Amino acid sequence: MKLFKTVNGIYLQNNESVYKLEQQWDEVVNRDDLYEYLSDITTTASKVAGDDWQNGLLPPIANQEVWAAGVTYLQSRDARVEESQSSGGSDLYKRVYDAERPEIFFKSTPQRVVGHLQDVSIRKDSLWNVPEPELTLFVNSNGKIQGYTVGNDMSSRSIEGENALYLPQAKTYNKSAAIGPCLTVLAEPISRETVISIVIKRNDVALYSDKTPLSRMKRSLEELTGFLFRELTFPNGVYLMTGTCLVPPNDFTLQPLDVVEISIDGIGVLINTVAYNQ
Repeated sequence: MKLFKTVNGIYLQNNESVYKLEQQWDEVVNRDDLYEYLSDITTTASKVAGDDWQNGLLPPIANQEVWAAGVTYLQSRDARVEESQSSGGSDLYKRVYDAERPEIFFKSTPQRVVGHLQDVSIRKDSLWNVPEPELTLFVNSNGKIQGYTVGNDMSSRSIEGENALYLPQAKTYNKSAAIGPCLTVLAEPISRETVISIVIKRNDVALYSDKTPLSRMKRSLEELTGFLFRELTFPNGVYLMTGTCLVPPNDFTLQPLDVVEISIDGIGVLINTVAYNQ
């Protein structure tokens, strides 16, 4: 089942049927039995005809923060090591990949998040910018994974590579986080064989494409959420990006009007156009 947030309200898609929900986003999603709740709601909610309900699509978020985990894949570790060689910080990424405690950092307030078909930003003071496609979890206020969406953790690699302490500036700025197009709620936990794919286009020409299964992630999803919730509470739940191993080559950097397409099997496709941060 898929939950969509639009300017006209919340819609639930279950197979070929679409239903209009009357509740607010936080009221719908922040519960322990989300799949069962949505299954029951289809017996009482109003069914919608046609495709007009998709107009005005918004990111599937209300009062949730977005956090992120880093260096959860070997390729991500190697890329961070390489970019930080000159600053002397490369050993940090080797250590955190092997450590018991994962790297977890704050990514975005909900007001700075963009959704499907909206612009993501690159910083004007960064010379090396890339998207990072990531499975993104919705975790309720009790720390239980209840849904999944597609995430783009935009990254200013020249800033982070200059000094690891610049990570907040490299990762957190207006429109640096994209999630969508919906929140997918499954009857069972997502399969480790689920594939994440990315295509980056410039003038309709694919410059970079790659894909990877979730099984290449070193840490479990439950491990990451467990560390996030150790000393933090999230009254409305939280989104957690889980890291990427799809890293464009070092001679590639995003430019305005590039189009980033990220897809995750069974969840959806998130498409964003690149623009300079305003």
